[in-house]
Amino acid sequence: MRLRVLALALAGLYASSAWAIEPFVVKDIRVEGIQRTEAGTVFSYLPVKVNETMNDDKATAAIKALYTTGFFSDVRLEVENDVLIVIVQERPAIAQIDIDGAKEFTKENLKDGLKQGGLADAKIYDKSLLDRAEKEIKRQYVSRGFYSADVTTTVTPLERNRVALSFKIIEGEVAKIRDINIIGAKAFKEKELRDLFQLTTPGWFTWFSKNDQYSKQKLTADLETLRSYYLNRGHLEFNIDSTQVQITPDKHDIYITINITEGPVYKVSDVKLSGELLLPEAELRSLITIKPGDVFSRERLTESSKKISDRLSNDGYSFANINAVPELDKAKNTAAFTFFIDPGRRVYVRRINISGNARTQDSVIRRELRQVESGWYSGEKITRSKLRLDRTSFFSEVNVETPPVPGTADQVDVNINVTERQTGNITLGAGFSSAEKLVLSGSVSQSNIFGTGNQLSLQINSGRINKIYSLSFTNPYFTPDGISLGYDLYRRNTDFSVLSTGNYNTGTSGAGVRLGLPVTEDNFVNFGLAVERTNLDIFNAALTPQRIVDFVAQNGNKFDILRGSIGWARDTRDSIFYPTKGHLQEVGTEIGLPGGDLKYYKLRYKQQWLYPATSWLTTSLSGELGYANGYSGQTLPFFKNYYLGGVGSLRGYQTSSLGPRDPATNDVLGGNRSILFNAEALFPFPVVKQDKSVRLSVFVDGGQVFGKDEKISFGDLRYSAGFAVSWFSPVGPLKFSIAQPIKKKAGDRPERFQFQLGTFF
Repeated sequence: MRLRVLALALAGLYASSAWAIEPFVVKDIRVEGIQRTEAGTVFSYLPVKVNETMNDDKATAAIKALYTTGFFSDVRLEVENDVLIVIVQERPAIAQIDIDGAKEFTKENLKDGLKQGGLADAKIYDKSLLDRAEKEIKRQYVSRGFYSADVTTTVTPLERNRVALSFKIIEGEVAKIRDINIIGAKAFKEKELRDLFQLTTPGWFTWFSKNDQYSKQKLTADLETLRSYYLNRGHLEFNIDSTQVQITPDKHDIYITINITEGPVYKVSDVKLSGELLLPEAELRSLITIKPGDVFSRERLTESSKKISDRLSNDGYSFANINAVPELDKAKNTAAFTFFIDPGRRVYVRRINISGNARTQDSVIRRELRQVESGWYSGEKITRSKLRLDRTSFFSEVNVETPPVPGTADQVDVNINVTERQTGNITLGAGFSSAEKLVLSGSVSQSNIFGTGNQLSLQINSGRINKIYSLSFTNPYFTPDGISLGYDLYRRNTDFSVLSTGNYNTGTSGAGVRLGLPVTEDNFVNFGLAVERTNLDIFNAALTPQRIVDFVAQNGNKFDILRGSIGWARDTRDSIFYPTKGHLQEVGTEIGLPGGDLKYYKLRYKQQWLYPATSWLTTSLSGELGYANGYSGQTLPFFKNYYLGGVGSLRGYQTSSLGPRDPATNDVLGGNRSILFNAEALFPFPVVKQDKSVRLSVFVDGGQVFGKDEKISFGDLRYSAGFAVSWFSPVGPLKFSIAQPIKKKAGDRPERFQFQLGTFF
């Protein structure tokens, strides 16, 4: 017979015990009511063991400990003949979770969210967690604009103390923004202000962007955009008085009303400097872009403070604080600004920490850095270091942070985190035209061999025009100063009959060495020397231009060429793969040196300007000029002529199809002078603006090749226009363009569509 009950419910934990007992020595412990829980688990939570004394305090602690586990819905302790009996009622376990009616979210995503909230198969069922999960699912739907969404939960008991949970979701219709009203706008048209917003009413593309669905985060960002628009145009006292978001009773339509006070337009009356001026005042004033008499602009004021801060950071003052304090004259609507400069303490770099490089060696990254450990902090050197790492093409992302060293006031660490991109690739290329049909090419390359930064490439081109086999190796740091050294072996066979330039082909074998010398951070000089042997075969003289036949008769059909090259380049672009600003300038010369059979020279000059027109639009202008000739009484070899047309030069025309033609055969002869220019607008893909792996462009190309005896006439230039896409897709780099010739003449061969696909490994 059981003599006494020590506790009946959890409420007894926090009240004086109504079942006071005389302490007794526990002879044995027995557990009743468990189905899934091991008895040992219960024993581990009890504060008393066999042969120990049991009392009220230990009984209370035992019940509390067992309830805290969450395994049991009821716990009782009883005593029979000094045997402690633990009677429990287990909470049911979740056998399965069913979700019905979900379309906006996948069932897998919803189940993952439930799992994070403690609801999953084999977990202990808790009613409070179920209620919380139901509310969270509703909140998720509301965040997507489904204000009428309804979630019903059902708990079905199963055998062996288990339950099945069912979530039935009725999503309803998503609520759309029907109107956005801006009340109080006088200086600007309301439509002009609404165009600044990301949120909008339903339109052509809102089905994808979902910008016609209300989002508190998007509205907050839009309000800040509106504020910046006014503040950058002189409205110093602009204020957003209130914002109302109203939903119709049927929860289908949303109306947003924004009340604003524009305030008057302020002009800058004076600009002063105060504080600790470590730099000459004239230099500091040159960094301030807002001047007396200008209309106030918060953007220019912030830009001025940043320029001063950046300049001080180059001297080690990384914690400089620049505050522009206004003095308003409301009667005259003017504002005077005083830039208070507090440079703080001069800071040096303690350590440079590198992370994220699984393949690339630390030394390959460190050799690109201009900031050094134990040196004074320099914002300019850190920016330059990041740019140099971007230019290696080894990384898709480079992030640099400079946290202060805890416990110090004059030290920072530089933390560099990189995301490596696939640097080895197998590239397949294809082009289509009415003349060549399908042309295939391929290459295998690795620009970061074993993480050393060295480059190795093997190219194979199986096109009808060119069959190319080449092997190249480059060590970009042959010396610690950054002098590069490269070697090339190649074999190139070209069938000019396919290009309609004559019934002949050439085969060139060669070997060369290259040397690159960095003069400054942005200026480079390169030298090259190669030995080539070219065999020329005319297989139908009657269908070959006469000047080619005459050249072979005079010089033979085998040529040993000692080819030298020298070039200079200046590159200030901010990126190689996704440039948005900067300038590229190149000058190159190829010379057939004395000692070879042919003496000639080719000059090439190229310019490219990149300018960010907006935060998302980049304009690119580029031009290229070429001139070639022979020397020492020799003529320019015809196979060294310039040719234009194709995806790499003037899009919209077949490869090498532009330029002078033979009057008898109509074959393209090429020329010794070349003009090529390009204007392009580059912008992100509209629906993935933050993704730098894909980019669109609209372009206009123009150019022409002129023969030695021809007069350069801009009326003879050819033009094309179209659009292109470049995408670093999961399967590799993809490029394609569609171009339409604008000024096409009789005999021109258009090639409107071209693409290139690469597969990384």
